[in-house]
Amino acid sequence: MAATRYIKPTESELEILQVLWAKGLASVREVHEELSQTKDVGYTTTLKLMQIMNEKGLVKRDESVKSHIYQAAVSREKTQKHLLGKMIDGLFGGSPTQLILQALGNHKASEQELQEIQDLLNNLKKH
Repeated sequence: MAATRYIKPTESELEILQVLWAKGLASVREVHEELSQTKDVGYTTTLKLMQIMNEKGLVKRDESVKSHIYQAAVSREKTQKHLLGKMIDGLFGGSPTQLILQALGNHKASEQELQEIQDLLNNLKKH
């Protein structure tokens, strides 16, 4: 059985996926309105991108109603794992330690985030 090939979303496609992951289901108009809050994007551009994403298998489209409803066809977790793995391999020479050091050295983590990191480290030490 052949492994399914992962389709890497572009930056713009990731922005659309973020909206769909947050909303679950959304029309092109809803996605466009959300994107318009942070960037200058035309409705037809959003529509075309979502059509392409449907062809690629990144989103699913329900055509049973007049205003097509979309949902993400790829999970947030799977996408994060894939892109993070690529980043660790490509930018950090395969070292997750370098990624962590860079992230913690350049961004201020809250006390809660530091505690979550510490709990994760403690868990990893036990196994």
